[in-house]
Amino acid sequence: MTRVKICGITNLKDALCAIEYGANALGFVFYEKSSRYIEPKKALEIVQQLPPFIERVGLFVNKTATEINTICKDSHMSLAQIHFEADESLYTQLELPYLQVIRATCKEDILKLNDKYVIVDAFVQSYGGEGKRVDISWFDGVDCSKIILAGGLNAENIEEVKGLNFYGLDVSSGVELTKGKKDCKKIEEFLKRAKN
Repeated sequence: MTRVKICGITNLKDALCAIEYGANALGFVFYEKSSRYIEPKKALEIVQQLPPFIERVGLFVNKTATEINTICKDSHMSLAQIHFEADESLYTQLELPYLQVIRATCKEDILKLNDKYVIVDAFVQSYGGEGKRVDISWFDGVDCSKIILAGGLNAENIEEVKGLNFYGLDVSSGVELTKGKKDCKKIEEFLKRAKN
């Protein structure tokens, strides 16, 4: 069964809607330049009202391991999403599980993936959330069972990726009303199609 993360959560209403319709994970953007940025304190207020067994993913851009560890601890994140090129030393210093994001520019970026769980997103200067899609043909002949696909997904185009057996799907702008505000109907529709 496809796992789904709803990213860019900024309020409790959107979080609870995502969970109600079957989201496995919620993403909180701790990147100040993003229109979906949330303060760690505000994220904690949301997290404290969530039911159990929901993965809470903190998204980071250009932060040190110390900053990531502190923010994740303060906001009760269960996983860190590393959305920038980082040295191996950063990963060894993290105190919680993490996912690397591969910002793909060509098929070769996909082919050189090693046997780790990763998020593959389309390369954009602003680090995601622009609704840009990765070229689906890049995944032809690739084992996608450890890949979480992000970027440009919505209820209308989800059928195109379902046969590729991705471990999970990560959606943000495709289920929004406006940047940082989700549309519960779009969340419901996306999750219904992703899970069936």
